[in-house]
Amino acid sequence: MYKMIALFKKPEDPASFDEYYFNTHMPITNQIPGLEKVEITKMSGSSPYYLMCVMYYASKEAFKEASKTPESKASGKDVMEFAGDLVTFMFGEDVNG
Repeated sequence: MYKMIALFKKPEDPASFDEYYFNTHMPITNQIPGLEKVEITKMSGSSPYYLMCVMYYASKEAFKEASKTPESKASGKDVMEFAGDLVTFMFGEDVNG
């Protein structure tokens, strides 16, 4: 499995962030071809992060192909417009065997 991880810092208005993220952004993201699974975690405690979204692809190659699609480009454009100053992306492969 190949993962794209989006970490979001705490927004100024969490309720507005949640409304947009779950009702506008995620429906766009969920349309990405090759996206196999999405896990969203809200952080608790003193973490500087508010939310983590892990997007799973079958392989790095599948991720690269998905990234070329209009759906992926729309998702990327959308996240940068509403949360570009809050989000950090990381990428990696499972090594659990």
